[in-house]
Amino acid sequence: MKVELANTAGFCFGVKRAVEMVYEQAEKHKGERVYTFGPIIHNEEVIKDMEERGVSVIHSVEELEDLKDGTVIIRSHGVPKAICDILEEKGIPYVDATCPFVKKIHKIVAKKSAEGYHIVIIGNGSHPEVEGIKGWAGDGATVVQTTEEAERFKIASNKVCIVSQTTFNYNKFKELVEIISEKMYNVIVLNTICSATKERQEEARGIAKRVEAMLVIGDRRSSNTQKLFEICSNACADTYYIQTLDDLDMNQLRSVETVGITAGASTPNKIIEEVQNNVRIII
Repeated sequence: MKVELANTAGFCFGVKRAVEMVYEQAEKHKGERVYTFGPIIHNEEVIKDMEERGVSVIHSVEELEDLKDGTVIIRSHGVPKAICDILEEKGIPYVDATCPFVKKIHKIVAKKSAEGYHIVIIGNGSHPEVEGIKGWAGDGATVVQTTEEAERFKIASNKVCIVSQTTFNYNKFKELVEIISEKMYNVIVLNTICSATKERQEEARGIAKRVEAMLVIGDRRSSNTQKLFEICSNACADTYYIQTLDDLDMNQLRSVETVGITAGASTPNKIIEEVQNNVRIII
């Protein structure tokens, strides 16, 4: 019986940095109001722990505008420029925990938009990271997630700058870029998929090909975990998506000899270790 854990499983650099920043601010402002604009990362267990330490989540612009005091922490996924503008206008101190790789995309789209390029964001339009990027792209941007959307893409401007959500599937990104590039626009393509994301996806795919069952651990709202599950499912028929050990039916693993484990970038090591240790015991 063999259990193979991905070396890349768990917190990435940007998530680790953001979580540490929240705990630092909670300690620094103990007894005062500390907020995050949106959940700092997509993991319910981490958010619950932060709430127990006095950190509240602001879920909307309306809540933000009603704020009178306290310190606000910008989530790791980043926010539209308008959110930062509101905080500055109200004079509310804020700490920017946006992942540096996402922040780099904000700067790119702001610059290219000012140069007259229409921005195309390859990613999930409802994901907060993409919403944030779009909010730095000047007068407008187009979000493309599917082949159909890429084929329908059409604008009057000839200048197009393509970027990607940091956690998007790399192979899908290349496919969509190729479709748009064939439309004879003056296209600049900037592959802004995080290198850690690509490494995590490639390692997960490799493990899934070798094992009889694959476990993907992460929050249901986590985009990068969803992509991992999709990749692993294509390589291993018996792939299971779980948030914690409680979601795992151990009976599903009793008849297999090899199990692979990977986890999204927002999954704490504590949860990964708990799953790994219990799987080892069962099989």
